[in-house]
Amino acid sequence: MTPFTARVVRVIQAIPEGKVMTYGQIAACAGSPRAARQVVRLLHSMSGPHQLPWHRVVNKQGEIALKEDESKSLQMLLLESEGVELLPGNRVDLAVYQWDMEQACEEG
Repeated sequence: MTPFTARVVRVIQAIPEGKVMTYGQIAACAGSPRAARQVVRLLHSMSGPHQLPWHRVVNKQGEIALKEDESKSLQMLLLESEGVELLPGNRVDLAVYQWDMEQACEEG
């Protein structure tokens, strides 16, 4: 596992229940602010083996980025079960639910 991958995994594992982070925010915390797409790939391949709370990661607009209906519905259900209220368009209000980047980067 590369150092970047290890940092991404630690940051995602640290996202608390009821909070979300964006792909770009995770990339920045892991030391590579322009690597949001790499975070997407890592999330896809590492969620199962590392039991990552994948559902707590959204795009920079706070939208659920998954296209497949079953996965999208599961992410919505998991977020709502943690108390995250979804706005129209399956968006999360980042002003309310986004985990503080400084805190996230310190812990990740």
